Amino acid sequence: MKVLYVYANLPFVMPITKSAKKAVRQSLRRRERNLQKKEAVKDMVKKIKKLVAEGKKEEAKSLLPQAQKIIDKASKSFLHSRTASRRKSRLTVLINKKSKV
Repeated sequence: MKVLYVYANLPFVMPITKSAKKAVRQSLRRRERNLQKKEAVKDMVKKIKKLVAEGKKEEAKSLLPQAQKIIDKASKSFLHSRTASRRKSRLTVLINKKSKV
């Protein structure tokens, strides 16, 4: 398969039909949207882990509902539902474990 052009730093084979061109546009829009959601999930998890490491458990607890909301929204598009559940559970356990100490 020979790459004919690069669009948005991604190599593509040149689409020929009208529907193939539309499919490329759609996939690029979806990719951008999914990357934004993925970054939001990662940023929120990092924030909570950082707060827990610093011992700010109340602030971490207050961010937990926001993190769960973001993860739930991500599970509707690119994140598997069981992966989302596991991430939410592990965040909750992390916060509660540090709270008891």
